[in-house]
This record gives sequence, structure tokens and C-alpha cells, in this order.
Amino acid sequence: MTSQCRQHALARAIFAALITTATALPAAAQSVQEEGKTETRDASTLDAVIVTVERREQDLQKYAGTAQTISAEDTRALGINNELRNIQALVPGLSMANQEGNLEIFIRGVGSSNNTELGDPGAAPHINGAYIPRPRGLGGMFYDIERVEINKGPQGTLRGRNALAGTLNIITKRPDLEAFGGYVQAEAGNRDHRGGEFALNMPLGGWAAIRVAGYQVEKDSSFENAGRMQELDPAGIQDEHGARVSFLYQPDDKLSVFAMADMGKEGGTGYPGATVYTAAEAGYLPEDLDLRKIVYRGAQGTLDSTNWGAQTNVRYDFGPVALEYNASYRDVDYRQTNAQSEGILWPDRNIEPVSPANPGGVDYDNYSTQYWMTQSQSYIHELRLSSADDTRLRWTTGLFHFNEDQQVGYLSLVDKGRWYSGTEFTMPKVNGRSSAAFADGTFDVTDRLRLKGGLRYTQEEKSRYGIGGNWALGLPGEGGDFSTRLGTPGFEPAFMKRPNFDVSNITSQAEMARFLLQGILAHGRNDTIQQQIGDVPNGGAFGCVDRPDIGGDTVDCPYQSWVQVSGIPAQQFGKSKFNFTDWRVGFEFDVSDDSLLYGLISSGHKAGGFNDTFDPQEIPETFKPESIVAYEIGSKNSFQMLGRTSTFNASGFYYDYSDQVFQDLAVIATNPSTGEATGYSLVNRNVGKSVVYGVELESVLRFPGNVMLNLNALWLDSEIKEGKVADVRSQNYGAGGITSIIDLSGNELPLASKLTFNARLQHTMELPFGTLDWQLLASYRSAYYLTQYNNRDVVFISDTAGTVDYIEGAVEAGFPDRQRARTTVNAGIGLTTLDGHWRVEAWGNNLLDNDISQKALVGSGINVRFLNDPRSYGLRLRYQF
Repeated sequence: MTSQCRQHALARAIFAALITTATALPAAAQSVQEEGKTETRDASTLDAVIVTVERREQDLQKYAGTAQTISAEDTRALGINNELRNIQALVPGLSMANQEGNLEIFIRGVGSSNNTELGDPGAAPHINGAYIPRPRGLGGMFYDIERVEINKGPQGTLRGRNALAGTLNIITKRPDLEAFGGYVQAEAGNRDHRGGEFALNMPLGGWAAIRVAGYQVEKDSSFENAGRMQELDPAGIQDEHGARVSFLYQPDDKLSVFAMADMGKEGGTGYPGATVYTAAEAGYLPEDLDLRKIVYRGAQGTLDSTNWGAQTNVRYDFGPVALEYNASYRDVDYRQTNAQSEGILWPDRNIEPVSPANPGGVDYDNYSTQYWMTQSQSYIHELRLSSADDTRLRWTTGLFHFNEDQQVGYLSLVDKGRWYSGTEFTMPKVNGRSSAAFADGTFDVTDRLRLKGGLRYTQEEKSRYGIGGNWALGLPGEGGDFSTRLGTPGFEPAFMKRPNFDVSNITSQAEMARFLLQGILAHGRNDTIQQQIGDVPNGGAFGCVDRPDIGGDTVDCPYQSWVQVSGIPAQQFGKSKFNFTDWRVGFEFDVSDDSLLYGLISSGHKAGGFNDTFDPQEIPETFKPESIVAYEIGSKNSFQMLGRTSTFNASGFYYDYSDQVFQDLAVIATNPSTGEATGYSLVNRNVGKSVVYGVELESVLRFPGNVMLNLNALWLDSEIKEGKVADVRSQNYGAGGITSIIDLSGNELPLASKLTFNARLQHTMELPFGTLDWQLLASYRSAYYLTQYNNRDVVFISDTAGTVDYIEGAVEAGFPDRQRARTTVNAGIGLTTLDGHWRVEAWGNNLLDNDISQKALVGSGINVRFLNDPRSYGLRLRYQF
């Protein structure tokens, strides 16, 4: 049977199963109800779970689509705290990883890991419905919340840009117009975890209220410095705090004004990664080693991030229609110096300092590292008109405008580099704009049948100006090549403090040397670049440094005549402009009062953009938006079991993913004498096409004695149908750095487990002195690949004709990218006093202490894993007033 036939057969089977389920459940429920007539009917109904997926508040059981909502109480009880990415344990198909502070969200295998100014998230994050374009510091918003909504599948019609995979919406607690109150909370846990949280709600005469909230947390790293430079703190130390103030004005049932301002600050030692490349080359699989024992060297990792914003919502109900205006501003200032390492520790590894007597040791006096700076100022305006909820045609229409300015700096330095000293991308002007008009509606054909439809037209523009490329010095001497010390203690990059960013007319050695030096705000104490090229900008000669640490001759170090500044960053500019239309059509059919059958076809897009500017013949200036058309059919059912209301929901879906962006590698520089490639750049190209399909099941079962069981399961299959790219794993520097081409067809999408299953058992019991509750969560996730390469062999070639030099297995070459199946367990128990004021909780997260790779960064000589949060546990005391 062909793949297409299998997919059609699967779709028919899903449809038949859903029809059977929707029609059979009410009868089965009636039978159970009849058998249990004599049982008590306490807690006979489930509390309605309210969501705002369709920009209206509605019962989740009445929403025609797949979504999950996680309450603040559940996240707190299970030890998720302000670690927002840990919420994926509760949501099948959700993957979240943190690289350099950027939260990457994938839903059902769809998302984006391009976190530079060239890219955008593929699953759109929001706070109170306001879009967040740069998902940095989201953990700092994860306190005093009402719930978190995760909407699966493209949400392009109502949520707009970059909701290709779905959306994540953090909904904060709103001020209460009636009750004065709040809470104070303190917590402590392993890894020297110390934290606190508070909220205060103050009514103002019954028509307005203010709510103030804040949090603070400190926690040691889960990583260990296994090297000999023990004064270095490992990456991952947390030092965070934040505050939020909300205001609600509601004088009557027609006018509502909501405003909120928030600020979050993150310090510590930065977000950690574990380099497994050298361990894999040595013959070890990552899952067989302790990935948290890192051999750190060089610079101390640091993090300094500030994220603040403001938003407002004004709504007036005219009766037949309601007018709503939403506006938000978000400011991000993120700076990180990466904690650098020589990879993870493995058995019998030589980690003693390198010396003539120990040439195979570790050079701890190596300050090669990366510096990151992301500044973003974004504005969003939305005007919406919507009909009343009790009309036959319920509609929403509106206008949306988004504007973002960014200033971006990235500097990768190579200490002791010969010919090459680093790469810089500094962009003082990056702008993105998006404007859209949309309409969406639901029409009651009969009392039981409803038709749905929506349309959104979007125009996107992006532009940037700055510099990007390599710092390169040629400093050969008679006795051998001399290196350049760069980035030693005290070094600071200039980034936005450069005096200019125009390199269009820089050609002379003096101008090139001046431009490199202008990229340095402060020289490191052992840096040599000032002595080596400091006199060149004024017409002087290249300097000579007699130091053994740079390969210098301690007697003399005469340079050859061809000493030179051989490379500076190139001028970078780019513009892109696209428009696209998103739409959805569907139906809802009430099989009974407690059973809903629905079908939906919807589309979504992720914004396009532009590539680095080097050679337009090799690198396309722009890449188009990615798009998905999703087909989903589902059934939602409530039924009586043992005298209590339970639910069972099922959905089947199929995604047609087109214009998918894969990153390629293009040559940007060649040696003029040999013609060999000497410089490369990653390029975004719309060369991919994939399909994703699966079945998702969800059930909430209630039992006597206040016991509740939540079950969620997702079976998912994905396949890349098209996609030929340069295999960046295969760069052969012995042949000038050339790469082979790999056809990704037949591979699975990264992070797309075939099976995910969650079971959460909850129990509440009344005691003479209070209420005791506990819950246990077990989450299983089958194996998945971390990159699009899927552990395929690496083919190394020797020339541009593609002649195969040799072939090496992915593991042997240092690029294993498969995460084994894992089960994680979370648990929590709490006791609330009879008066409801005091509560004490104990929680545990990842109690089995499984190390799970949530993302991999793979490239030439690079295989970095970004891991989950390890086992954590603690106690929490809360006073409610």
C-alpha cells in the first residue's frame, strides 16, 4: 500500500471511529447511569474549563478543536513553578527548550529554532492574548497566573502571525472588584532553591481594583564543573525577580478597562548546554554518560536580562456589537556571555592542564566564547468588533498592526586564533512590521448544526542594516604561525557603541585594522590584538609580540611581508515583503447535549525573512513564509460514570506543511590563489515539504471519594517529503571546508515522538483539621530525533564534483541526535487549614531524575545538547488572606 493510500485509509478509520464514539457514548453513559441510580451523586459535574482560543470565553468541552489548559494550582502542585518549559510534561505533543534564553516552542513537531533577528517563533507565545515576538524571559512571567492555554494546530485566522503550530497563552490573575485579599508564599528546595511570591488585591469602591504581585527565586545550577578551573561557576545558576501591577475599571456591565505593567529581571550564569561532540568521537553515547558534568574553561558565563512591558484592553458593549481595543508594548534587553567548556566528562578523560609533558590535556587558558545581545521594542495594536453571544450569527472582525525594532549583537571569539579570530554580527537597525485584517464567524444552521469560517489577510515587511562576517588576521612568522589573544578577562565587545557601521568603502589595511579595533570596548588583560595591529590604523607597522602563549619566538618574531588583516565583517542589509491569506472552514454538530462532533480545515503561516548578505548569486536575498494546511475531525463527550460526570475527547489530524525552511550552507569566501572555500554562511531556503498526522485522545474520569484521573495520549507520525540541503556535519576542512548534499526525504521531523502518554491521578480528602490533596503525574514520551538528520551517515567529499572521500556513521562522527524514550514522574501533596488561610505543600519534579535532551545544536564539530530540568523537590508555605 502506498504512503498516500495509507494516509487516506487512516483518515477514513479515524472518521469512522469518531462517529462511532460520538454516537455510542451517550447510550453507554445512560447504561452506566441506570446501573448507578442508588449511588450518591456528590460532585456530579465537572467544573467548566474556560478557554479563550476563539477570542471569546467558552467551555473547553464546547470548543471545536484541540486545546489544553493548565491551572495555576496544578502547575504549582507539580513543582513546575516558574520553569515554564516543564509544563510540557502535562501536554502531549508540546516540546519546549531554552537556548541562550530563547524559549523554543514546538507543537506536534512543528516550530522554529531560528532565534536570531532573521527568524521568528513557529508557535506564537502570548500573555493575556498579547503576542510576544521575542520569547525571552517567559519564565519571569509565570507567577500569580490564572492558567496557561495551549492551542494545537495553526491559529492563523484569529491569532495571526507565526501561529503556524499553535499558540501558548499565559493568562494572569485579574483584579477582583469585590474582595480585598492576597497571599504570601515562601519556598525552599534542593540545589539551594530559595524563593518567594506575593499578591495583593485592592478593590476601589466596587467599580475598580488594583492587583500587585511579585516573585523572587534563587537556585544553584544542575551542572557541575568537572574541570580543574574550579573558580568558574557552571552555567545555569538562577537569580530572578519580577513584579506586576494590574488595574481593572468596570463601572457597569458595558464598559471594561484593563491595564497591566510588568517587569522581570534575570541574572546568574546563563542558560546551559552540554557539548557531547568530543565524547561521541571518543566512542561514548550521550545517554550512557552524565551530561551534567562539564569541563569548563576560559570566561565565566554571565546573564543580564531585563524584560518589561505594558498592555491595555478597553471594551465597550453597545448591545448588538461590542468594540474592543488592545494595545501592548514589550521591551527586551538580553545579554549573555556563554559559559565555555571542553565538553562533558567521560571515563578516563585527561582533564589535567595542557603542558609540554601533557600535550593531550585541556587548555584552560583559552577564552574563546560567544557574546549575545538582543534588544527588542515591539508595539501591537488591535481593534475588534464582535457580535453578541446569543445571536444566530456570532462574528468577530478587526484590524491588527505589529511593529518591532531590534538591535542585535553577536560576537564569537577565537582566543589564540591563527588567521581567524572570530565572527561578528551587529545590527543597529532591524525592523519588522505586520498588518492584518480578519473576520471570523459561527452560524447556527439548526439548533444542532453550526458552520464556522474565518479569513485573515496579512502584509509583512522586514528590514535590517548592519555588519556581519569574520575577524581575520594573518600573522605568520619565520618560526611558525603566531596567534592572537582575544577575549581574555576584562574584554568587552562594543556592539552598539561602534562609531559607525559602514564598511562599504573600507579597503586599506589601515581602515580594516581600525574597524576591527572599534569592535572592542575594553581589551582583555592578556589580549595581544592591540599590540599586533594597534599602530596600523595610523600608517604604522604590524606589531610583534614575543610571548610563548601565542607561539612567539622568545628571542625574536620577525613577520613575513604578507602579514595582513585578511577579513572584516561585511555590510549587511536586507529587505523582504510578503503577503498571505489564512482561512478556516468547519462545522460543529451536537450529537446530543453532551456530545459534540466537529470538523475543521485551517491554515497558518510563519513569517518569511531575508538571509545574510554576501553573494546574491549563491545566497537568495529572501525566504518565503512557511505554511500549513491542517485537517482535523474530532469528538467531545461528557457522560455519567458511577454517578459522576466524566469526559472523553478524540481527534484526528493531518498537516500539509509546505515551503518549509531548512538551513543550508553556502560559500561566502574563497582563497584567491587556490580557489578553495574559506568562508561559509548558513542560509534559510524554502526547500522543504512535510506531512504530519496523528490521533489525540483525552479523558477526565471522576470516581467516588473525590478521586480524579486525567488521561492524555498522542500518536504522531511525521515525514519529510522534500528537502535537499548541505550537510553541515560533513565540512571537510582538509578539502577547503566543502560539504556534501543530503536528501532529508523520508526522515522524521525533529522533536516528533510517535507516542506520548500522560496519566495524572488526583485525590482530595477532608480531615478534622483541614483538606489534604495530592496528585501524581506520569509522562511517557517515545524516542525522537533532535535534528532533521535522523542519525543518518555523514558523507565527506573531497571536491566540488562530489567525489566521496569517506563515509562515517553519525555516532562515530560525533553527531548522535536521537533521544531515547523516557518516563518522567512529578508529584505533589498539600494541606490547607480549615479556615483556608494556611497551606503547606511538598512537590517533586522529574523524580526519576532522567536526563532528557530537549534540543540539539549540530554543525561542523558541534553537538550541543540543551537538557530538561533535573530532579527537583521542595516545600512551600502559603498564607492566603
